[in-house]
Amino acid sequence: MIKRYLTLIMLTFCCNFVFAQHAPAWGGGADQKDLSFGFTFSYVTNYYKILKKPDWQSPFLDPENGNVPVTSQLNSISSANTPGFGVGFITRYRLTEHLEARVTPLLIFGDRSLTYLYSDPKYNVTKSVSPTTVDVPLLLKLKSDRIDDFRAYVIGGLKYSYSIGADKSDGDVALIDRNVKNVDAYTSYEFGIGCDIYFEYFKLSPELKFSNSFGNVLYPENQPFSAPISKLSLHTVMLSLCFE
Repeated sequence: MIKRYLTLIMLTFCCNFVFAQHAPAWGGGADQKDLSFGFTFSYVTNYYKILKKPDWQSPFLDPENGNVPVTSQLNSISSANTPGFGVGFITRYRLTEHLEARVTPLLIFGDRSLTYLYSDPKYNVTKSVSPTTVDVPLLLKLKSDRIDDFRAYVIGGLKYSYSIGADKSDGDVALIDRNVKNVDAYTSYEFGIGCDIYFEYFKLSPELKFSNSFGNVLYPENQPFSAPISKLSLHTVMLSLCFE
C-alpha cells in the first residue's frame, strides 16, 4: 500500500514538473504578424423563416388556362434544416493585441427546402433550392488574453452572398413542377464564438457562427409555390475549423 502511494506521489510530482516546464506553443507565428492567411472548412445548415401572404391558403389558379385550380387549399408551409458544407480562405489583419479584422471568402454548397402540405395530400411536396453561393464576410474578432495554448473570442460583422450558376428561366416547365427561386445577391449579419488553440506550427480555431439575412431572399414569381409567400429570410448555422 505504501509503495502505491509513493508511486502516485511521484507521478503527480513528475506531471507537475512537466507542465511547469511547458513553453507556450508558437502557433506558426500567426499572432506575431499584422497580416496573415489561412483556410477553413465548414459544416453548414440552413432554414427559411417564412412570412405568408394574407390569402396564402387559397388554391393557386392558373391565369393562362381560365383560372383553373392547380392545387387544393394549402394547409402549411414549413422549412426544415438542411445540411451543406463550405471551403474558404482567411485573410486576417491585426488592429490591436485583442482585436483583428477578418475577410473569409467561402464557397458554400448546400440545399434549402420548403415543404407544402395541402388539404388534398396528393399535392404535398417538398421543393428544394440548391444554389452554390460565394460568401464574403467582413468580421471583427475580439480576443481574450492568451492562457497557455488557448484563447477564447467572439466574432461578428456583415456578410455578402452571391449565388453562382442560378438559372431563373423555367422554359416549358408546368406550373406544378416549378421550383422556388432565390435572389442572386443578399446581405446578412453574422456573429459567433470560438477559440484559438495553438500548436507549434499552426493555430487551430473551432468556431460556431450564426447568420440572418436582411430583406427578402425570395425571387417573386406567379406560380403555386412562390405566390403564397410574402417574404423569405435565410437563417444559417456554421461550424468551422479554421487553420492559420
